[in-house]
Amino acid sequence: MRKNLVVAIDGYSSCGKSTLAKALAKKLGFIYIDSGAMYRAVTLYFIRNHTEINNADAVRDALEHIELNFHSRDYQSHITLNGEEVSEEIRQMPVSENVSEVSANKLVRKEMVKQQQRMGKSKNIVMDGRDIGTTVFPDAQVKFFMTADPKIRAERRFKELQSKGDTSTSLEDVFENLAHRDYADTTRVESPLTRAEDAIILDNTELSEAEQLDFALSQVHQHMPI
Repeated sequence: MRKNLVVAIDGYSSCGKSTLAKALAKKLGFIYIDSGAMYRAVTLYFIRNHTEINNADAVRDALEHIELNFHSRDYQSHITLNGEEVSEEIRQMPVSENVSEVSANKLVRKEMVKQQQRMGKSKNIVMDGRDIGTTVFPDAQVKFFMTADPKIRAERRFKELQSKGDTSTSLEDVFENLAHRDYADTTRVESPLTRAEDAIILDNTELSEAEQLDFALSQVHQHMPI
């Protein structure tokens, strides 16, 4: 039985997993670990270094040269790739278009899961991703599975890209990208996106950020010492 509390949040792309995870961590005073950012950073490294995802030797070699670290500022999680801040660049479309394929790679997942489990051994954490409650922390005390209407998800992601200055990506591009990622995430052989049997479904199609946070907090508080 773990002494520390782990909150696992899984779900589809652009469902607001990171938004909820960050808010929960801030409210609870927990450490927030963005697993998706880890896979995105690996994807960015592969793109920059022209690593062939189907070449096992090339992938192994690349992983040996990747060092990822998180640092927190104003409860926002920032990630560095070999010492370089890449939090913004990993959210751009070139990475989004390739991250599903990279994250489905067995060698990549094995290395990332190892790092994630190490992070959650002794601290109270909130972690979001695709397989946190099923593969990384199957014994997590609190698990959420987030979902939302695909059109709403695409609109949210589109607005996020626009707010960051991306004027070249259309709403249709985003919708198609999310559909592709949903298919890749749920059909991949290695740790596919599935809901853990004990995960609480959180459909936030019609919920505000404040409403979904209140709901999540009510569930987590049931597992905290009085």
